Amino acid sequence: MKLMITGGAGFIGSAVVKVALGAGHTVLNVDKLTYAANLENLTEIESEEHYSFEQADICDGNAMVKLISAFQPDTIMHLAAESHVDRSIDGPADFIQTNIVGTFTLLEAARSALEAGKLSDNFRFHHISTDEVFGSLGDAGEFTEDSPYKPNSPYSASKASSDMLVRAWGETFNLPVVISNCSNNYGPFQFPEKLIPVVLEKARRGQPIPIYGTGMNVRDWLYVYDHAEALVLIASRGVPGETYNVGGRAELTNIDLVKMICAKLDERFPDAEWGKHESLITFVKDRPGHDARYAVDCSKIERELGWSPRMTVERGIAETIDWYLNNQVWMDNIRDRESIGTRLGLKKAG
Repeated sequence: MKLMITGGAGFIGSAVVKVALGAGHTVLNVDKLTYAANLENLTEIESEEHYSFEQADICDGNAMVKLISAFQPDTIMHLAAESHVDRSIDGPADFIQTNIVGTFTLLEAARSALEAGKLSDNFRFHHISTDEVFGSLGDAGEFTEDSPYKPNSPYSASKASSDMLVRAWGETFNLPVVISNCSNNYGPFQFPEKLIPVVLEKARRGQPIPIYGTGMNVRDWLYVYDHAEALVLIASRGVPGETYNVGGRAELTNIDLVKMICAKLDERFPDAEWGKHESLITFVKDRPGHDARYAVDCSKIERELGWSPRMTVERGIAETIDWYLNNQVWMDNIRDRESIGTRLGLKKAG
């Protein structure tokens, strides 16, 4: 296939680019290169014959029409988005602009190209979203593709809005659309504002490791390359008009995840001057609207497309730790280049 991947220099997007190229597809990576994007994520494939990159903003309708008409993708895989909940609380406007207006602009560009005969009859628009659109679960149950939307943060509200736009363009304008909603991703190349790289960065420096509230919030952890394989599969075999949940089947409380990371760091650095890494854990004031639990039922994609997560969370966390420890230059380059948000851990819990 010819895949146009928006946000392909980001954490998940760069994994999708690599998996797609490895599967023999031709990839056009379209990325604005905002703070969380990083072309260093793609160094290993940047000279591939079937890979090309264009720096462009999905909110620029003319640019999107030109790129789509010239490349004529079989599938647009739309991953470009603002994604950090903390940032959405401090500054919602960027999330509204990129996630909602950007998705609308891209949908209109795809529709224009399709109606002009620039795209094949097998074209589809694959929108990648999050389980956070469903809100917060109780102690039992899982999100299914039929779960009602109840977003609780500006981020999740913006993604829920973009999901609804994609659905509407499918129903109203007959644009062949597919939506996927994933659980929490982790793995190499994740921008160091998310939980796991924050824990690793703080722990390796012997600094307090901030945990929101009591740390009992539950997330389903999905290894990023498992997710990327699922997305490429959906792009090739997903049914237009359908939605697919992608989960890791690996529920953990935040505190248990952090303790797991600390234990693995103890194995690697038994003589750390601060002693056990778990001693660095510091509970901080919870963020507003913090959902208690996410869990994803991914039986539909397992049943209909034959995908299932291959990475166990124990092995995935161990490999992720080793990647970050072996790629400190990548992390330091980001630290030198960016002013990374410091909202997490500003205030200690009362």
